[in-house]
Amino acid sequence: MNINTFEKLQYNELKEIVKSYCVSGLGKQLIDQLTPSSNLKVVKHRLKETSEARAILHEGSTPPFTGVTNIEHIITKIDKGMILDPSELVSISDFLRGSRRIKVFMSGKEFSAPTLATYARSMTEFLNVEEEINFSIKNNRVDSEANRELKRIRRHIETTEQNIKERLNKFLNSSANSKFIQEFIITLKDDRYTIPIKASYKNQVQGAVIEVSSKGSTVFMEPYVVGKLSAELATLKSEEAMLEYQILATLTGLVAENLQPIKVNIELISQYDMIFAKAKYSKHVDGIEPKVNDYGKIKMQNCKHPLLTGNVVPLQFEIGEDYRSLIITGPNAGGKTIVLKTIGLVTLATMSGLHISAVKDTEIAVFDHIFVDIGDNQSLENALSTFSSHMKNLSEILRSSNNNTLLLFDEIGSGTEPNEGAAIAISLLEEFYLKGCMTVATTHYGEIKRFSEMHSDFMNAAMQFNSETLEPLYKLVIGKSGDSNALWISRKMSVPEHVLKRAENYMQNKEYGLERVHESKIRKPKVVVEKAVSSIEYKIGDRVKLHDYDDFGIVYKEKDQYSNVTVFYKNEFIEVNEKRLTLEVKAEELYPEGYDFDTIFIDYKTRKLNHDIERGSKKALRKIHKELRKK
Repeated sequence: MNINTFEKLQYNELKEIVKSYCVSGLGKQLIDQLTPSSNLKVVKHRLKETSEARAILHEGSTPPFTGVTNIEHIITKIDKGMILDPSELVSISDFLRGSRRIKVFMSGKEFSAPTLATYARSMTEFLNVEEEINFSIKNNRVDSEANRELKRIRRHIETTEQNIKERLNKFLNSSANSKFIQEFIITLKDDRYTIPIKASYKNQVQGAVIEVSSKGSTVFMEPYVVGKLSAELATLKSEEAMLEYQILATLTGLVAENLQPIKVNIELISQYDMIFAKAKYSKHVDGIEPKVNDYGKIKMQNCKHPLLTGNVVPLQFEIGEDYRSLIITGPNAGGKTIVLKTIGLVTLATMSGLHISAVKDTEIAVFDHIFVDIGDNQSLENALSTFSSHMKNLSEILRSSNNNTLLLFDEIGSGTEPNEGAAIAISLLEEFYLKGCMTVATTHYGEIKRFSEMHSDFMNAAMQFNSETLEPLYKLVIGKSGDSNALWISRKMSVPEHVLKRAENYMQNKEYGLERVHESKIRKPKVVVEKAVSSIEYKIGDRVKLHDYDDFGIVYKEKDQYSNVTVFYKNEFIEVNEKRLTLEVKAEELYPEGYDFDTIFIDYKTRKLNHDIERGSKKALRKIHKELRKK
């Protein structure tokens, strides 16, 4: 097996589904590590385990996995010589209690599950260890009843703490100390009882500063009145810690003495959890234990793909008895690829000890290798085309295959020129056959179909479709060739009917029309005839259209040597090339003969000023001099 096979056939997705039925992390860990076995005895044993667990579930009972957790990390600490803390010892106790219950449960299943019941005989009960831990540890701490001296010290600790609190309360209630205190509470800092004091008064309070607040406004002080008691409390707590350590070390040592049989229990409970997860999955899919062999015969009866849900068409398939290679043809949307994936994933599931959704006559072979070439393997990283990548994959498969190999090829030889692709595909199929492989391949190539019909150890199969509607039925029919149904698919995609009729005719007689396109459909270069540009003489007062502004103006000055005309537009004079103008109305049509155009181009104030200057007005002259001085 290889990673590509697991990915293409979605084997890991199937394991995730089975893993969801595990109760503990122990079983999930085993399923993560689960791989298909090519050993027939191992596969039969795995299937038998699943069937026995299924029988127990059918009785309506379930192993008591409650409380059983993964304690491997705790066992690792013991292996390293570390002392366990109270919570870890409680986990050990819970596991041992769970092991004991599972042993009792499975021991009573010798009739319905003889194989699984024998595993329970290898499990060990540790009732004395459980009791020692449960007596000494309560509420995740060492209990006072675990040791007489520990009980005495803890009672003394309680008395000392009470005396400290009483003295501190007197300190808080003293009116002489009230101005020093930030908050009237007793707080525990570094296992020492303190009172919050205003930082500005810390030198006026007799005591030791234990901690300072983050802002520095408060100091937590232990008044000297409790100093002696605090020292005594520290000594008592040190003695308490020493006794607790001794008790924890004793309990850890008790577990360490029984470490090997505890590890056996861990392994067996992991197995039980995994096996019952397989059984729960089997119950969910109404699975069966198929027959298994190691000589390549596969016979699937009403078999369903493990990951497909809903209204799935069951598969009828067989290989390895009358023929060793099967060539499947049929329409693109007919389900050929699903057939390949069903064959592959059902085989992997069986080799992993999983039940499959099928009927009792189903038989599955175990293989050393299952190789697939399914889907578009185009590699952008290696600049490989789809065909090149397929060939690279097939070349690697050819080197690794033997007579105990199952091959699943989708559209073998595709992705290149059909004649060459078909020839290469046939040659490869023949080489795989001569190596003794079991091969299932899909194709559209007629040459491969014909080769399969001629070879005595090859067989054709087709995906069935409705002969009237041409819709696929997703059923595999072994012993007949199928058409690719390209016309049906094209019709579904709204290709014009007359085009499809012509294609049908070409398929039958190969007499091509060779009709030339009509002259009217051919685009020809346009002949551009340059129009002679007539030169228009623009006169003052002509109304013209300004192309750039899509508006109108009046000619103020006639065309200069550069063919620019000065136009009066929106109280401004602008120069416009004659090519950007169109004559709308001539001046002679707009104005009478001798018309004074200054009335258009010069405003009233300017005309009046000019008139005043002409008649010698002193007021007009003073106005002009004034403006000149300003400038």
